[in-house]
Amino acid sequence: MKRLRVLIAEEFSYFLACPVLLWQFFFLYLPLALLVLYSFCDYAEATGTFTFTLKYYRDIFSAVYFKVFLNSLSVAFTTTMISFAIAYPVAYFLALKVRKRFRTILLFSLILPSWTSLIVQIYAWMFLLDKNSFLNQFFYWTGLLPQSINLTNSYFSVIVGMVSVYLPFMILPIFTVLERMDKRLLEAAADLGAGRFDTLRRVVFPQSLPGVYAGFVLVFLPSFGEFAVPTLLGGGKTIFLGNIIVNNFLISRDWRAGAALALVMVSFPLTMIFLAYCLDTLHKKFQRVAYALYTDFMKDVDNG
Repeated sequence: MKRLRVLIAEEFSYFLACPVLLWQFFFLYLPLALLVLYSFCDYAEATGTFTFTLKYYRDIFSAVYFKVFLNSLSVAFTTTMISFAIAYPVAYFLALKVRKRFRTILLFSLILPSWTSLIVQIYAWMFLLDKNSFLNQFFYWTGLLPQSINLTNSYFSVIVGMVSVYLPFMILPIFTVLERMDKRLLEAAADLGAGRFDTLRRVVFPQSLPGVYAGFVLVFLPSFGEFAVPTLLGGGKTIFLGNIIVNNFLISRDWRAGAALALVMVSFPLTMIFLAYCLDTLHKKFQRVAYALYTDFMKDVDNG
């Protein structure tokens, strides 16, 4: 018991992490392992045996699934880029322009919609985009729309809903990085004669890249597998990967095909992120090698 108490005292911080590890094991890794098992195995009830198969993965690589895959990729990419275009100025304004006493209020108002149910947010947009809604009548009155039209059940309404839901996940990481940025860099850039655009391009944006990367991951990954927003705001006109997975699990009860598709859907964005990380690492190595060669060359020139 004495040895156990000493061990607990020395490794107390690691023991505090045990509940989190257990939670991840039972609610993330264990279900993921079951998905892998389901996607690669066929069960014969007559003999009670499992057989290894790649049938469900072969079915995925067909023309039908390719079109659905492009639909999901298009929505995820469009949502991520629009969210970034809106989020960066907002995060810049909150981190560098707003006084601290107002910053908390603005951040609270930004996060507040995320506290409500996703379904409530979607139905709110359905009322706003309806043919007889106040927003539609306002666009008609200002001349932006030639006539009152129903904006729901369209690709536009899907993108609007997706950006609305995932925008805070892009703003917060960028805001966090910009807020912690050394503000003396802005003063140094101004002292060296850099204008606002040059300061943003050469000082602020490179410093905020970790937040931008985190925001891209936090928005792109869930957008790629989203099914509730496209179903309710898109009217089911366009089929996405998330819709097929839900149908496989809840309607057709084809769990093995759904498991294979879910694993492919999870693997693709992670693979893209890993490739981007590898390319970024190679780019930085290439820059270091090029800089070392340039330095050696200049030394040789100076030495004659």
